[in-house]
Amino acid sequence: MDPVSERTRRLTRRHFLGDAVLGAGSFALASLLARESSAQAALGMPAKPLAARAKRIIFLHMAGAPSQLDLFDPKPKLAELDGQPIPESFTQGERFAFIKGTPLILKSPYRFARHGQAGHEFSELCPNFARIADRLTVVRSMHTTQFNHAPAQMFLTSGHERIGRPSFGAWLSYGLGALNQDLPAFVVLTSGQYGPDGGASLWSSGFLPGVHQGVRLRSSGDPVLFLSNPPGMDALSRRRSLDALAQLNQMQFAQRQDPEIETRIAQYEMAFRMQSSVPELADLSQESAATLEAYGAEPGKQSFANNCLLARRMLERDVRFVQLYHWGWDSHGTGTGDDIVHSLPERCRECEKPSAALIEDLAQRGLLDDTLVVWGGEFGRTPMNERRNGSTFLGRDHHPHAFTMLLAGGGFAPGVRLGETDELGYRVVKDPVSVHDLHATLLHLLGLDHKRLTYRSQGRDFRLTDVAGEVVRPLLA
Repeated sequence: MDPVSERTRRLTRRHFLGDAVLGAGSFALASLLARESSAQAALGMPAKPLAARAKRIIFLHMAGAPSQLDLFDPKPKLAELDGQPIPESFTQGERFAFIKGTPLILKSPYRFARHGQAGHEFSELCPNFARIADRLTVVRSMHTTQFNHAPAQMFLTSGHERIGRPSFGAWLSYGLGALNQDLPAFVVLTSGQYGPDGGASLWSSGFLPGVHQGVRLRSSGDPVLFLSNPPGMDALSRRRSLDALAQLNQMQFAQRQDPEIETRIAQYEMAFRMQSSVPELADLSQESAATLEAYGAEPGKQSFANNCLLARRMLERDVRFVQLYHWGWDSHGTGTGDDIVHSLPERCRECEKPSAALIEDLAQRGLLDDTLVVWGGEFGRTPMNERRNGSTFLGRDHHPHAFTMLLAGGGFAPGVRLGETDELGYRVVKDPVSVHDLHATLLHLLGLDHKRLTYRSQGRDFRLTDVAGEVVRPLLA
């Protein structure tokens, strides 16, 4: 090729790429959205969602798994048989995380009562849930396939027990997109001494484009690490540097067609917008003294109560999916730090009041009607005392066969109680609800058909509910 023609071709291409940036990341974002819309159409997913009852969701995950038998599912038979060996018919062929030998039946040390017109039964550890009983939908017949924390948390989050699948929030970001372009579609908040066992895989985008991954915010200090500009960098300088970086990344994308380059541009742009939107969002001191008292929140402190209040502020700013994790519900009974006499009441004091306050606050602000609230853990607890290494403290082992979840808002039928377990609370005997069923129902209320929300990876189509799941119609208003 003639050297002059080659130089002209390069200049023309350079000018074209420079013009195509269209204000840095805006082109990348538009391109990404257009590409996803085309992908959805090709897969048969509707370009617009179905009729939706809700547009936002908050999932309050009690990491470690609360004891349903001490909070939500009273079993008088346990008191009658307390201290006796459980019949072998229940445990034959069973695998437990820690129980060995023939375990002894363990009654609940807590009193239960019915509350509200719904007649939901809550233990004395749940006075605030009792107060809002008629707003709650109770599912006593949840079951899962996993009995260890990390795989069970991943299964509840992504519909699969192994690392690599997109989380629920990532699927929702992919399927519906963001409601507020200045904040991420999917935000994660954690509290407690440790993070959840599944770690960052619980908010991973898996094989979906990285732009759909959950963004973890902190409830104290800077909400996002490195959100503030370094010394000597002002907003104008930051804007110019991002524009230059976007042009370089766009040139690289034109050469390689790697979608993760578009994701990188979009994330840089989101970070820039968050520098303005997040500090105001995270400032809990703007809330009234009455609101802080209702939640039990203290500005500047790291707590589940603060996270609940911060979550409400995100929901009213139209963050699509907010996921809260609170560690410490693993009531094995090896000591006072993890038993059902000392530790379980402490977890309830940390989480039950702010959870109820969040539901009430959403209702008062007119947000509960189109916001789904989910409260629960990754599995349940056994009707037997674990007695690990001869411990005299009361505790229960992991139990996948039956557990309880609380639901509210967004199209759920308030006051409904679904499902039953046997007289010992060991297995579901009526209206079983699997994790895939729960996912299918949540997606349905958000306007998405779980069978059509798919993404092609490694040569086949994947979906959140894998090849299972049915919408649980009795839960719907």
